Amino acid sequence: MRVGAIVLAAGSSRRMGGGDKLLADLAGRPVLSWTLAAFEECDAVDDLVVVTSSANRAAVAELSRGLSKLRALVAGGRERQDSVWAGLSALRRIDLVAVHDGARPLITADGIAGCIERAAEGVGVVAGGPSVDTIKVVGVDERVVDTLDRSTLRAVATPQVFHAETLRRAHEAARRDGVLATDDAGLVERLGETVVVHDVGGPNPKITSPSDLILAEALVGARYEVRTGIGIDSHRFDRERRLVLGGVEIADADGLAGHSDADVLTHAIIDALLGAAGLGDIGAHFGTSDPAWAGADSVGMLGLVLGKLAAVGAEPQSVDATVIAERPRLRPHIASMRSRLSAALGLAESAVNVAATTAEGMGALGRAEGMAVHAVATVRVRRSLERDV
Repeated sequence: MRVGAIVLAAGSSRRMGGGDKLLADLAGRPVLSWTLAAFEECDAVDDLVVVTSSANRAAVAELSRGLSKLRALVAGGRERQDSVWAGLSALRRIDLVAVHDGARPLITADGIAGCIERAAEGVGVVAGGPSVDTIKVVGVDERVVDTLDRSTLRAVATPQVFHAETLRRAHEAARRDGVLATDDAGLVERLGETVVVHDVGGPNPKITSPSDLILAEALVGARYEVRTGIGIDSHRFDRERRLVLGGVEIADADGLAGHSDADVLTHAIIDALLGAAGLGDIGAHFGTSDPAWAGADSVGMLGLVLGKLAAVGAEPQSVDATVIAERPRLRPHIASMRSRLSAALGLAESAVNVAATTAEGMGALGRAEGMAVHAVATVRVRRSLERDV
């Protein structure tokens, strides 16, 4: 079956105290980026439509850039149902459709896939689980009139997955009858279709207020561990070559000998990142016997390394590097190095530090025979058993 997904990102964020919940920072990334990444990662999803507001369209378009499954970015409507209908109208030739609130950033690819697998059996599926709270029905003045049997109650969320034709019929009927429901399952239930609750295997809260971000931050942190890697590299001076450090060319200075562009600073950072992720060292990935890397741009190699980290669920958090050299004077170039490296790493400049010192005339470095760099990188690595969180 071909599966389409609709991520709703057109809410008003009335309870966020002035900020937009979808663009709020969650562990260094916007809330919506976590949601989109889960759908991009889920192998069961083929097509993705993101529904957004006109106010956030540019920001959401930027967050969606690079998503291979994205088919459309469409404008939402006044009501949630209008937004779902807009997303559904943008999907073509699909069998199943998953609808998810963009403000539920902790959904996992496995959780999405589980809902889709159950829906393929011919039922509607809503993510949810047992209610942990006792639910009371109240009347006038909040007076309790009934206490519900908690064993029969389920707290439901998204994703909600249905056969596409069923969801279309449900929305058409609601539009015809002037019915509004708080979720899509409610509309499908009106048709007499079977809907089941599926446990996605982990926390799946919705961000509606600033306090929700605090909880989500703690839960995200529990999914990851922080590792540290150390990189050390050195190169001899070669006056026939240009000097490149941190992707910045320094004029009127002897270059460094090496198979690539001999950017010793970037090489040490690469080693530190690979080490933190348990992926070996630079030589294992960019061997000096491989002509493909002859004269290669080391910052370009750094970009490839980030892809290797992403493949094992790792992403850089910070880098600190010290260049040891008697010459040339590096301080005037450090700001440019930090800017180039932070852009390449996708980090804020405050998370990338570059320092320079000398060897005080001691040893080969003190005799100005070359340069060395010590680098330390911190990397956040996704835990392998997310369902245990």
